[in-house]
This record gives sequence, structure tokens and C-alpha cells, in this order.
Amino acid sequence: MTNQEFFEIVACFDRSTAQTMKLSTQEFTIELTRGGASAPAASAPAAAPAAAAASVPAPQSSSSSIDAPLVGTFYAAPAPDQAPFVLPGDRVSKGQTVCLIEAMKMMSEVPAPCDCVIESVCKSNGELVAFGEPLFRYRPC
Repeated sequence: MTNQEFFEIVACFDRSTAQTMKLSTQEFTIELTRGGASAPAASAPAAAPAAAAASVPAPQSSSSSIDAPLVGTFYAAPAPDQAPFVLPGDRVSKGQTVCLIEAMKMMSEVPAPCDCVIESVCKSNGELVAFGEPLFRYRPC
């Protein structure tokens, strides 16, 4: 299954009124659930433990969050061999790029909503993110 096919399935699910969807083949299983604590997830038999370990929820605090503006793949850096856009403790300016999200072979920059200090990064590089999921926790300055 290509990334484009995966994103098309997720988009169709988002447009539907179905509450859950499960698609299984010999190679993978995709399970989508609307609402609640679950988020759209894809798992392959060999990659499931790594995906579960990589997704550790950030502790709740009085900080605000920068949320995913679309469904896609989270990238913390502009290229695999380059440093991340931001790290915890970094001070960023309004509009400064904090990460990229790839959806259907298109890269979208995610800007900082205000002058702030990044407190934590909630996602791992290369992780799938759902619309509205927190990507960063920040404190306005």
C-alpha cells in the first residue's frame, strides 16, 4: 500500500459517518476509530511494538500546544541529515517553522502561533499524526 492510498482511506473515513473501520490484509492492518482517546493508526505485524513505544503522551501542563493542521507524517527536520527545526527549550518567533507534515507527497510547514518557548516535542520523527493532535507543547513569551 502506498502512502497516497493510505491517506485516501483516512480521508474517506473522515468524510464518512462511520465510527470505526478495520482493514486487514496479509501484509498489514489499519484500524480507524472516531472520537475517544484513540487516533487513526496503522500497524504492520513487525512494526507494531516500535510504533506503540514511540508514541508516549506528553504530561499535561499549563502550556499550550501546537496541533497538527492535517493528517500526515511528522518530520522534525528539513532533511534526515539535518538538525531539527526546534528542540525543547528553544525560543521561537511567531511564524517560524517548527516542523513539516507530509501528506500525499506534499510538504506543509507548521509555523509557531506566537513568540514562545518550546517545552516538549510530542511526536517522533516519521510518526503519523492525525488532525488536531498535539505536536509541541509551548509557553508563550
